[in-house]
Amino acid sequence: MRLSELKLPLDHDDAALPAAICRRLGIGPEELLAFHIARRGYDARRKSDIQLVYTIDVELPAARERALRKRLQRDGRTGPTPDTRYRPVATGGALPAGATRPLVVGFGPCGMLAALILAQAGLRPIIVERGKVVRERTRDTWAFWRRRELDCESNVQFGEGGAGTFSDGKLYSQVRDPQHYGRKVLEEFVKAGAPEEILYLSKPHIGTFRLVKMVEHMRASIEALGGEFRFRHRVEDLLLEANPEGDARRSRRVRGVVFADGTTLAADHVILAVGHSARDTFAMLARRAVQMTPKPFSVGFRIEHPQSLIDRSRFGERGGHPLLGAADYRLVHHAGNGRAVYSFCMCPGGTVVAASSEAGAVVTNGMSQYSRAERNANSAIVVAIDAADYADADHGVLAGIAFQRRWERRAFELGGGNYDAPAQLLGDFLAGRPSTALGSVAPSFRPGVRLTDLSSALPAEVIASLREALPAFERQLPGFALPDALLTGVETRTSSPLRVERDGDDLQSVNIGGLYPAGEGAGYAGGILSAAIDGIRVAEALARAVVR
Repeated sequence: MRLSELKLPLDHDDAALPAAICRRLGIGPEELLAFHIARRGYDARRKSDIQLVYTIDVELPAARERALRKRLQRDGRTGPTPDTRYRPVATGGALPAGATRPLVVGFGPCGMLAALILAQAGLRPIIVERGKVVRERTRDTWAFWRRRELDCESNVQFGEGGAGTFSDGKLYSQVRDPQHYGRKVLEEFVKAGAPEEILYLSKPHIGTFRLVKMVEHMRASIEALGGEFRFRHRVEDLLLEANPEGDARRSRRVRGVVFADGTTLAADHVILAVGHSARDTFAMLARRAVQMTPKPFSVGFRIEHPQSLIDRSRFGERGGHPLLGAADYRLVHHAGNGRAVYSFCMCPGGTVVAASSEAGAVVTNGMSQYSRAERNANSAIVVAIDAADYADADHGVLAGIAFQRRWERRAFELGGGNYDAPAQLLGDFLAGRPSTALGSVAPSFRPGVRLTDLSSALPAEVIASLREALPAFERQLPGFALPDALLTGVETRTSSPLRVERDGDDLQSVNIGGLYPAGEGAGYAGGILSAAIDGIRVAEALARAVVR
């Protein structure tokens, strides 16, 4: 049986949990055969009495369980343990005679899980990634951060592991997951070296250094199952032909890809898991008339506070407790102009990182290590942008990319044209005056920051929304409006600015047969876990189409 909402004091001893289980069930300790922690979170609404909140799976004698089940289910906190085992749609399958091997384009979280599921189904996928293997990519990324040497094909956005490799490694999501795909993702990550606690913590994370090792392990697992990798292979075009199946909606179907060096690879089934920054790929899809539509996204700045301030504000005197870890937050404000302002990608005990993938542009993101032990907390404070805000007949469906690029280049100018990021103290930003000296918050962004006035770094309506929201957040999180808190610009790549349309049933492009848009870049996920879940869904759809 599963027991939920079992609360205990923060500093309870080892005996307290089995005792609490027995009290809830009304049984003696000899009847508790075994128990397993399915989830552990905390309730910090009362800072003077922070409690751990458990969900526990218990094993009882069969007769005792049957006697208890009906009575206990009435309280809504007890029921059967759900079956979260993954059930593959195909195992030990084989490609039909003459069929091409499935192709996965991109090896971020979505492409990684898609490739793994295909490999476990016996379909021997080929994975192509425009960037380098994760160790080489890490060296290139650090070269940019330390020496301003930007490699436009190997950076925070591009390379083995995807953008999620240089992040906080958050592994929770609000997507509906009735088939427990998220559990499959976490279990595979644990096999690859992630800490086992991600299986039960309410807000699991991994951190960049551990993610690097995990990515390498996942690659080795896929190769051991017959998968093949080709790094430094950027897809520049699709090979398309008239659809022989006579589908009225899909007059064409994919037959392979063309790489930047002119070579080709035949493939009748292509999973497109390229991430939200593959702007050249989206331009190619537009030229090929692959159906896409603009979608909303958000833009804003990164904000940094002392982590100790956030800990105290969230947990009071218990701030810094090892079971609570570095505190996070989630803030939302609905501005008077109708725009939503909210915190995004909050990184406790982390750093603000340079995430550019194009020359002459500044982009920020956040990153934490597993320990979350850095001095500052940071998050993006962003404002929702609708497609109507960036509609541009000259750029069509790619108008959102043009909008992002405009403000990334403006940030490059404000930062001095050398990949320093423009920054401003929160107090100066609210007062409308340029910053000339840092306060108590030291910037973590590398290569560096240039203090300036951020009022021209984003559209006027975004700036107005931020100036309204930042003081309002003080009411939700005391200390947030610290005048010395540091704003660093710009955060533009919160999500893809377009959606590559796909059918809701077979998950193929609505007008190109055999093409499977997937993950964050295609507009179907936001974050590591949801992207990985979408990778599983798309791989299963492909397997159903191939294995008859």
